[in-house]
Amino acid sequence: MPRPRLPRPPLLLPSSKFHAHRAARRSTTTAHVAVVAFLKQPTRDTPPMTQAPNAATPPQPGVRIDVWLWAARFFKTRSLAKHAIETGKVEVDGQRAKASRQVHVGDSLVVVRGEERFEFVVRGLSDTRGSAPVAQALYEESIESRERRDAERAMRAAERAGYRAPDTKPDKRARRLIRALGDIDAL
Repeated sequence: MPRPRLPRPPLLLPSSKFHAHRAARRSTTTAHVAVVAFLKQPTRDTPPMTQAPNAATPPQPGVRIDVWLWAARFFKTRSLAKHAIETGKVEVDGQRAKASRQVHVGDSLVVVRGEERFEFVVRGLSDTRGSAPVAQALYEESIESRERRDAERAMRAAERAGYRAPDTKPDKRARRLIRALGDIDAL
């Protein structure tokens, strides 16, 4: 048969913080709450703090930049977005970014994807991938960037316009003509 537990004597408020700490470790009763409250009281030497250091500016909400680029449909997968960030193809406010960096509303981003360069300002945050109109509402591309991309796209199309690939494989007669003419591009 187990021995009955004797009730603990009531705990008195200690005279110093050292004794209060020892008493708090020994007791788990309601007196413990009083001891903890005593420990949290400011000492006479230190002035009470009126407010937290950064209470005036609450932290802005943010989303990881690789997740945001995926949600804004700049990249098909998050791992492709992360790879582009790691290889230096993404800049935030003129600085090279890391994949874990938080992007906030108002940040200016530069994204190089293939031969295209996008310059835009973040207008919304999302960590889920939505439809194209929803994704386009997350950013605002500058007019200069859009005009430059259109001009570069037109120039690349003009460079390809001179050559037209054959529709079918050359037959025997055409192969003989090609062999007879030799390598025209070498001239």
